[in-house]
Amino acid sequence: MRITRGFRDADRPALAALYWEAFGGKLGRALGPRDRALRFIESVLSPDHVFCAWDETGTLLGLAGFKTHEGALVNGSFTEMMAVYGPFGALWRLGLLALLSRDTENARFLMDGLAVVPEARGRGVGTALLAVIAEEAQARGFREVRLEVVEENPRARALYERLGYRAVAHHSTGLLRLVFGFRAATTMVLRLP
Repeated sequence: MRITRGFRDADRPALAALYWEAFGGKLGRALGPRDRALRFIESVLSPDHVFCAWDETGTLLGLAGFKTHEGALVNGSFTEMMAVYGPFGALWRLGLLALLSRDTENARFLMDGLAVVPEARGRGVGTALLAVIAEEAQARGFREVRLEVVEENPRARALYERLGYRAVAHHSTGLLRLVFGFRAATTMVLRLP
């Protein structure tokens, strides 16, 4: 397995498909239908805010995004969203997505999405990507890494706990669960050495 910072433009479709597979259940009502969501995600993926894992043939195994004051893995503007969804579609979608937005903070490095292809799960891809995220956080001078995990993903939470992440907050989505498909999320933090 090889891990790279960023990706080539030719890799955009594979990354968009993996991102949608991992987060489409949560973002489907806001970014769907699927074909438009893939087109939008593909157009706004930032190679500056992701690490990718590849097998020996160059096939994508997983990705780990992060968010800084300069941007995020998926960070489209109104103009970019309007190009796919039209003005009205872009307006209500951005409003809805703003409800999920997580602010960056000075004390903790924000991980913004971990996804591994189904056939590579349980083979250390997620663990390797999380290690690179921790290294990136340290290189940028952070002492902690922060992430959110939805209640409906106990496998991911178990991985984070095994790697030393600890729950620091729990947030209910209330009625937004009807839109985003999850009832609650837990904020988890890894203290770096």
